[in-house]
Amino acid sequence: MTTRINAVPRAVPADDVAVPFADCYISDEAQAAALRVLRSGWVTTGREVVAFENEFAAEVGADHGVAVSSCTAGIELALRSFDLPAGSLVLTSTLTFCGAVQAILHAGLQPVLVDVDMETGMPTPATVRDAVRAFGRPAAMTIVHWAGDPADVSALADAAVLSRDRVVVDAAHAVGTYTGAIPVGSGCGATCFSFYATKNLPLGEGGMVTTDDPDRAEWLRRARLHGMTADAWRRYLPGGKWRYNVAEAGLKANMTDLQAAMGRAQLTHLPAWQRRRAEIAARYDEQLAGLPGILLPHRPSPADGLHAWHLYPVRVQPADGIDRDGVIAQLADRAVGTSVHFIPVHQLSYFRRHTLIPPGGLAGADALSEQLLSLPIYPRLSDDQVDAVGAVLADIALGRFSRRGRQ
Repeated sequence: MTTRINAVPRAVPADDVAVPFADCYISDEAQAAALRVLRSGWVTTGREVVAFENEFAAEVGADHGVAVSSCTAGIELALRSFDLPAGSLVLTSTLTFCGAVQAILHAGLQPVLVDVDMETGMPTPATVRDAVRAFGRPAAMTIVHWAGDPADVSALADAAVLSRDRVVVDAAHAVGTYTGAIPVGSGCGATCFSFYATKNLPLGEGGMVTTDDPDRAEWLRRARLHGMTADAWRRYLPGGKWRYNVAEAGLKANMTDLQAAMGRAQLTHLPAWQRRRAEIAARYDEQLAGLPGILLPHRPSPADGLHAWHLYPVRVQPADGIDRDGVIAQLADRAVGTSVHFIPVHQLSYFRRHTLIPPGGLAGADALSEQLLSLPIYPRLSDDQVDAVGAVLADIALGRFSRRGRQ
């Protein structure tokens, strides 16, 4: 792999927002790589994709990487690679992105929603066992490392009475991190990553599935491109064979060489970007510790693993006289962008009709979702910007800031 680049680029705020919520930084090296591919005459799946797959798999400790069009497509393909009977039960957190649950449905399987812990935002062995008691033993499970906080994959799989080779890990938030001493990317049936514009390794779009199973990796490479036994690159190379077979139903979910070349360049920056995210999270902790009504994000112990800090989600407690949506409005008045991750999927009308919800409901997720507030966190965020966000939150929490007449 190429030499690591340790510099973090200087923060460049948007013209109309003092502290944007997100920042998609495409490095100079990635821009140059994109130009190289554009000039090559070959921009779809080819040599760059193969190289990116190998380099990314090595980065996350996996034997194989399969580049795909999105993390959502990766989850669907990973579940389909298990070859489960139609309608099989798949456990999943209700506090996740809607696409992760749609992927289960698109794979022809039945999502079973699991409640979450108020502190971590993730299912616990107890809430997993509740779901299993309500609906029976599942055939598979998706586990999300929410916000970048490492989930205890082994404990959750054990609670579901599943082997780890029937677990799909949603690592959209967790590139470059660990659960215990195991890199997120290995040790399960499949692990799915996102390169969406806001992610820790941003390309705009794209994803990767990693696995230690060579047969699964080969199946995924066929299934991501209509189930064809040979892609265009292999058919059109000098000496390539034009014949191919289609052995199973696949998707159009391949990655292009343009994305992959950018990904290879972005990957060289990842360690420095991850260190900067950790610095920002620590600085937020210092700024916000002890503020009334503001609870800091959960931090894993060193034995539990390493936080990727994709998100910095605080909890705003209405009982302390602070309303979460009011805080969002006041931050917006001061040109600070924020977001909420996520609306629990059982609160969305489509999923109320198409998922299984435990009879007692999902009270933990319902309560947590009313408190969650994600603050800006990305490598180009400057210390001054972090301090400015902290100062505004302190004003709000301590009652010193009143809104300026905005309806």
